[in-house]
Amino acid sequence: MAIPAVDAPAVMGPVLAALIGGSVAAAATAVGTIPAWFARGVGPRLQDALLGFGAGVMLAASAFSLILPGLDAAREQGAGSWEAGIVVGLAVLVGGAMIMLLDRAVPHEHFVKGPEGAVPGRLRRTWLFVFAIALHNLPEGLAIGTAYATDIGRGHALATGIALQDIPEGLVVAMALVAAGVPRLRAVLVGMASGLVEPVGAVAGAGLVVALPLLLPVGLGFAAGAMLFVVSHEIIPESHRQGHEKYATTGLMIGFVLMMLLDTALA
Repeated sequence: MAIPAVDAPAVMGPVLAALIGGSVAAAATAVGTIPAWFARGVGPRLQDALLGFGAGVMLAASAFSLILPGLDAAREQGAGSWEAGIVVGLAVLVGGAMIMLLDRAVPHEHFVKGPEGAVPGRLRRTWLFVFAIALHNLPEGLAIGTAYATDIGRGHALATGIALQDIPEGLVVAMALVAAGVPRLRAVLVGMASGLVEPVGAVAGAGLVVALPLLLPVGLGFAAGAMLFVVSHEIIPESHRQGHEKYATTGLMIGFVLMMLLDTALA
């Protein structure tokens, strides 16, 4: 039985767009770290508001840019309403479970709640922060890639929203590294490097889904589940630990509405 040939141009279009979108998000993270070179610090209220903003963007992206298109894609492939919901729902759970496993297996350290995962051994504390940031950014890259595999306009909307929240995120990351005792130049460089996982994840997500179109609903649900786990397990708890829940919640709602508008306008 012959294996059907893959249309290379059809694959490379969304993959190239995903690479560009993921790179824009990584560049936004790098831009956000620059003020850490000369700024004294970010106040805890502003920091929690910025974290909440990022959480809101990711929540809206999970719903409007990933889960709803995933349900539509499953229906277009012949699934009924119940079947589509089950397929995407299971993919959401698997995506969250995968990031949970990585969270347990990879030694890392959060800026507020401290170390998690496997015993780090002799790893420097800076690397533990890097691993934590990478675990955070990987789902964002996967989400960008799968969105581009669905629709270029939707990919643009999601990449724009992720890039907007990556700017303050880069600042928070770099300033937190400085507060943890990392020299300013190294903190800025580490913060810039933390975004590089996003174009990698974007290319991987887009390439897999475009090469195997039947995986589109699963890929969208998987990326949404990964992002939802990061929001619930990492970002919201971090933004609430210093007692500034109102600021964090306000930022979350603003981020949610902004991402919703971007998805509506651009997709």
